Amino acid sequence: MAQLFDTLKLRDVVLNNRIGLPPMCQYSAQDGVAADWHFVHYGSRAVGGAGLMIIEATAVVPEGRISPGDIGLWNEQQIEPLARIARFAQAQGCVAAIQLAHAGRKASVGLGWQPQRTLGADEGGWVPVAPSPLSFGEGYAVPTELDTAAIAEVIAQFIASTRRAREAGFQSVEIHAAHGYLLHQFLSPLTNQRTDKYGGSFDNRTRLVREVVTAVRAEWPERLPLLIRLSATDWVDGGWNADETVELCRVLKTQGVDLVDVSTGGLVPSAKIPVGTGFQT
Repeated sequence: MAQLFDTLKLRDVVLNNRIGLPPMCQYSAQDGVAADWHFVHYGSRAVGGAGLMIIEATAVVPEGRISPGDIGLWNEQQIEPLARIARFAQAQGCVAAIQLAHAGRKASVGLGWQPQRTLGADEGGWVPVAPSPLSFGEGYAVPTELDTAAIAEVIAQFIASTRRAREAGFQSVEIHAAHGYLLHQFLSPLTNQRTDKYGGSFDNRTRLVREVVTAVRAEWPERLPLLIRLSATDWVDGGWNADETVELCRVLKTQGVDLVDVSTGGLVPSAKIPVGTGFQT
């Protein structure tokens, strides 16, 4: 705890302390547009004194939302409501980052307090996508397997959303590759059963994450930090694990990632997670 209130320099950005607010979905957007709720919520957090505040999972494409209530950065109309939050946070001395995300097979579900199942088209839902056609679990649809052309489109969507994040004035971007969402689905053998260059070996399973990082880093200003969120383990035998996470982080450091936001789990509903004090440390 001795360093908790020390500054932390990430490229040209300096955090006032080592306290960071992780991204937490609010499920309160319409058509991906942040509302007054988001401004008040994040504005209150910025005033609270955290050195870093990461805005919730922000979809790079409509079909990448976890729920219809998620915010997004897939069009120009979504920029200014988020820019308002970024400006206010910076005025309070809080570094605002935004987490860019694609939910993959866990997309198109109810709001956080509603039953978690895939919504039908008549409920405002859509067909989710994934590295392999494997359902998340009971009540979830079997996703459409992405072909290589569609994977290239995902990378392009991350690039476009990164540009919009820059226009909105955020001081950092975080790539969401955790909690069982699309990029995590490519990392884990439990959800990635592909036989092409995106499946099988460690290098193949990490390929999409590495390609997204390279693409985002090229679009993001050199002076601003790039973050990534990883689930360090699936908590399931045969799944993504801590040793692979360390190996990937070593590679990502050479690709320009400045900070790893470490979490665990979220990939499969059957995982037995030993929840307790410090269980993720």
